[in-house]
Amino acid sequence: MADIRPFQALRPTAERAAQVASVPYDVVNTEEARALAAGNPFSFLHVSRPEIDLPDGTDPYSDPVYRKAVDNFEKLIKDCPLETEDTPSIYLYRLIMGDHEQVGVVACCSVDEYDNDRIRKHERTRRDKEDDRTRHLIALRAQTGPVFLTYRASREIDTMVMESMMANAIFDFSAPDGIQHTVWRVPDPVRFVHAFREVPFLYIADGHHRAASAARARAELKEQSFGHTGDEEYNFFLTVMFPDEQLQILPYNRAVKDLNGLSATEFLETVKKSFEVTEDGSPEPASRGMWGMYLDGRWYQLSLSAGVAPPQGIVDSLDVSILQDRLLYPILGIKDVRTDKRIDFIGGMRGTKELERVVVEGKAAVAFSLFPTTIEDLLRVSDAGEIMPPKSTWFEPKLRDGLLIHTI
Repeated sequence: MADIRPFQALRPTAERAAQVASVPYDVVNTEEARALAAGNPFSFLHVSRPEIDLPDGTDPYSDPVYRKAVDNFEKLIKDCPLETEDTPSIYLYRLIMGDHEQVGVVACCSVDEYDNDRIRKHERTRRDKEDDRTRHLIALRAQTGPVFLTYRASREIDTMVMESMMANAIFDFSAPDGIQHTVWRVPDPVRFVHAFREVPFLYIADGHHRAASAARARAELKEQSFGHTGDEEYNFFLTVMFPDEQLQILPYNRAVKDLNGLSATEFLETVKKSFEVTEDGSPEPASRGMWGMYLDGRWYQLSLSAGVAPPQGIVDSLDVSILQDRLLYPILGIKDVRTDKRIDFIGGMRGTKELERVVVEGKAAVAFSLFPTTIEDLLRVSDAGEIMPPKSTWFEPKLRDGLLIHTI
């Protein structure tokens, strides 16, 4: 069962919501965050990326950065202002991007269920990123951005969601990127608590580092606590839970800076030993088991050669795994995509034109477009206790930080 819990959200007023809401801290670098927050003192990026308010070159993991986060958070609470709900609540969060619409349930989930793998994972986390968000969370005593979860769709929950959306929204605005964000406060949160008890597992779609940091923060705060009961707010973490059938996964494309000492002709001939190569192929693969490759101003279509046995494992058979195992590592020498500085990852929202641009401008020698990983792939890998390759999924649209905050 899924153990969810209402919470007393700290949130902006409806009039300030659009100004406060910010993209997740980890989808922009310092320069991008600074540009997005420019001229807007209420942008939550001042809290989630506080180095933007310190001198250029400041180490984002240094003590002054976390002190600035606290100062900016306190200032935002006072000046915006941010207000705390009178009673614990559950919310609905709808995102509309073009023709795509998805509605999630906002509630707190149990750290115990995360630790016991009732909330399932598909990605390894990096210690340095965990350290950063754990420290940020403890400094603020607040979870300021939700973990993005999914679950196998439930007709009962779908019906409850539709009924609850009949009420007036507390937030409804379009962000500068055109994505519409609408939030409702659920009138009867107990119904949702009971309904989610029938959901066997929740799955992390995006936000593994936030979830891991919540677990680490709980361990530290529990150690400091006198008379720990298990009911303290730090035993729960902020989430938005979407039914699996509503989610949209875009491709996570790759660009490699050099050809590992090969000429373009040598590289292409080596690729042909494992792949069928079609000249003037489509930039976007039409199906699973196909890849686009941009080289020397030309698109090629790749597929495994007929004589090459396709891999059978749940993870090994993913397109991202095949590209890694049959081309990036053996031909281009990219052994660990998490640490190799020769490879960059480009989210599908930026399109294949971005792949062409980085090659044409000399920032990469070759680029690869992939068919999107499916949500069913993610669920199967998670259920098997396996780990997906890094940068396998790119979810759109993105949730916003700062709209509903869980104080601990």
